[in-house]
Amino acid sequence: MKTTLCQWKCFSVEEESQTLPDGRDICFTTVKHPGAVIILPVTENGDLVLVNQYRPAIKQWILEFPAGTLEDSEQIEICAQRELAEETQLAAKNWTSLGQLLPVPGFCDELQHLFLATNLEKTTGELDDDEIIEVITISTEKFESLIANNTIQDAKTIATYMKAKLTGLI
Repeated sequence: MKTTLCQWKCFSVEEESQTLPDGRDICFTTVKHPGAVIILPVTENGDLVLVNQYRPAIKQWILEFPAGTLEDSEQIEICAQRELAEETQLAAKNWTSLGQLLPVPGFCDELQHLFLATNLEKTTGELDDDEIIEVITISTEKFESLIANNTIQDAKTIATYMKAKLTGLI
């Protein structure tokens, strides 16, 4: 049996009875999430485009790749294009899937879809009402130094970069 404990926007908290692989029955609470996209935009000269965004949940600014939550019945690729335009005022002619991430599988079912975006050009998009964003372009060397000195702490940003680097795409 499934019970919705809380509903807010497109997120919910649900409690459900489950049988574990070892046969035990438990009641488990899960944050239900519609999924998200993370975009790693790379300029023609190989620099990375990030956003410096104020995050109210942690009451601080963070450097991260453009990202966003899937809207109701939205196709993943359309969401990635929309979020890139909204947050950076850029569009990409070339998109490469980098796979998926499970950011917090201990309590949330969110699946993040990762993309490399290249062949960038200017476009227009509107930020969400709660977003304050500055667009930053930096070299991969500078990006890595910001990870090393703990300036970049965003896990989805670091993981997306590593997937692109380890597959030889950047």
